[in-house]
Amino acid sequence: MAAVGSTLARRTLGRQLNMMRERARINQAQAARIIGISPQTMGRLEDGLSLRSANDLFMNALCDGYRVSDEERRTILALASEARVIGKQGGGWWRAHADAVLYHFEYYLHLEESVRQLMIWRHALLPGLLQTPEYRRALAWTEDPQISPETIEKRIEIARHRWTRLEEGAFTINVFLSEAALRDEVGGRGVMAEQMEHLLTRMELPNVSIRLVPFDARHHLGSTTGPFVFLEFSELSFTKLIEPPLVYVEGFVGDLYLEREAELSRYRYAAKEIDRIALDHNESRLRILRLAKEYGA
Repeated sequence: MAAVGSTLARRTLGRQLNMMRERARINQAQAARIIGISPQTMGRLEDGLSLRSANDLFMNALCDGYRVSDEERRTILALASEARVIGKQGGGWWRAHADAVLYHFEYYLHLEESVRQLMIWRHALLPGLLQTPEYRRALAWTEDPQISPETIEKRIEIARHRWTRLEEGAFTINVFLSEAALRDEVGGRGVMAEQMEHLLTRMELPNVSIRLVPFDARHHLGSTTGPFVFLEFSELSFTKLIEPPLVYVEGFVGDLYLEREAELSRYRYAAKEIDRIALDHNESRLRILRLAKEYGA
């Protein structure tokens, strides 16, 4: 298995440091003084956003200040080492097209490299992992009429890499789509006919589940939550720790990442409710097949 991304290792390191600091009843400013950095830098370290202060000297000093056990110290040093090693291997594969990546989506790409399973709910439009190139092009023009063809093609290259990872079985996705998402004619009927055929092909993959929530389903929590992705992660390559799941909520100009247990519980319940009212695999496939014929007529 390829090494899990440094973003996940940074998040795990930061979470462990935060937990130990709070257990020691030391505030962030006091912790920052232990290793001679600013409270802001300490905050970025605990948030998993920076490795600037994650050297062994500083990590040992924090472990001394927090009075942690030898086992916890070994875990912290291993996490910091893992994050540094993977980080030195270079940025994400999308760096070649970095100018085409929306700034608020890059963090998600980092996380997707490390997932074991995704649960995706969409009530309008199809998720990027299931789009065809033509659907993606048409959607890009709709989102930004001023976008250049070069930028669109770079984004499609990024999408192709994600599609390839899915085809290779790098992770599992369970997708729930409102029937409305299949009725929104992005790019016209020809594009939609091809897109429906693509969904049918994707449904044949052992790591892909696509189920529809029909128009006649009664009001449900998915109508209230809006679209979201529930991410569950693989274990870290060296320490074998598993980062807790989080929820990604995509916005028009920015995104939310929810990780508090109270928030996760609400989205778990919403996912369960969506699963309860969704059609099964066979009925979903039949409806998509009918739509493919309808669009292709």
